[in-house]
Amino acid sequence: MKKKSELLIKLDKRSLYLRSLVAECLFGGGRGHMGSAMSLIEILRVLYDDILKYNPKKPNYKERDRLILSKGHGCLALYALLADKNFFKKKILRSASKFDSILGGHPEFGKVPGVEASTGALGHGPAIGVGMALSAKLNKSKYKTFVIVGDGEINEGSFWESSMIASKHKLNNFHIVIDYNKIQSYGKTKEVLDLEPLNLKLKSFGYEVSEVNGHDIIQLGKYFKKINNKIKKPTALICHTIKGKGFPFAENNPYWHHKNFFTEKEVKEINKYLEKN
Repeated sequence: MKKKSELLIKLDKRSLYLRSLVAECLFGGGRGHMGSAMSLIEILRVLYDDILKYNPKKPNYKERDRLILSKGHGCLALYALLADKNFFKKKILRSASKFDSILGGHPEFGKVPGVEASTGALGHGPAIGVGMALSAKLNKSKYKTFVIVGDGEINEGSFWESSMIASKHKLNNFHIVIDYNKIQSYGKTKEVLDLEPLNLKLKSFGYEVSEVNGHDIIQLGKYFKKINNKIKKPTALICHTIKGKGFPFAENNPYWHHKNFFTEKEVKEINKYLEKN
């Protein structure tokens, strides 16, 4: 397990900019899962900046790589990246979580360009992803499928059932990414349902397993770039992250898991850390 000190990496301008886009969603809609989104930013950033094949002008072209954000409550981070990559206009971020917005509290397939699956029912993303990966194998397509799950989410039995199927069919085009921030909605993951030894459990289910600092874009980039067809099994990446990363008052603080209002003081605090860094 990564020590907390090893995760205290300084955020660069791009990571802060992407967090400012999440803040646009939070302030515009007046609510959202802040902590869950902030632990995801660097994972999504590296995938969309350097790894995934996609075309914002043709979001459904067949050979695109598939990315499923199974921990759908972290969707504000996904919205930030999709807006940044011009899947939709950035001004729409301000409408997030409002009644008539395309950007809901969980991502919806068919409503938000670039969203591959409606998620938030925890544990469903891996099953959908296995289906996509199997389809690619059967159709001899070369796209990869990435599924990002939360650590609390993998309490669900459906995650482990999907893992067995991925292993059985040797789906080397199926890649699990775990946002291991170690806090669930109502407590520490270790206290709710301990996942350790997570690395060994994943290996026992047939994964090629690696671990990285989930806020280190260099580590993340090196890992994702080495994934290729030489690997003969599905992969799982344990990303050690900090919930609420970038905002000391929110880091590892369950109070910031979800907010349905923001005081004037909280808005100033968020903006202060976006500006001072």
